[in-house]
Amino acid sequence: RRRSWHNVCCLASALLGLRLTARQEPSKGRSMLRIPRHYGHFVFAVIQSGMTTAIAAGIASAPFLSDSTFMVHWIGSWLIAWAAMTPIVLLAAPFIRRLVFALTIASELDGKART
Repeated sequence: RRRSWHNVCCLASALLGLRLTARQEPSKGRSMLRIPRHYGHFVFAVIQSGMTTAIAAGIASAPFLSDSTFMVHWIGSWLIAWAAMTPIVLLAAPFIRRLVFALTIASELDGKART
């Protein structure tokens, strides 16, 4: 099972042109694939869109709780929504960042540790 996950990661990295690096976890003695940090915005977009669409699909699938078909409807709608939203999140992120910058002002707390 672990080997198949490794193959999926390698295939995805080849398709996306990423160079994954292996890192040894000292406490567990296992090798873990790591994505270079400069691709962090892609990782953030995939995780953020996945979580958001999972919650939205779960809410939209709530009527199927009484039919005992909730999981089938939820997984199906979530995968479709996730596939549709990930590119949108990636494309919208620069515009949202500029909009946030335009709507906010600098304060004394910027650059200081917040406690």
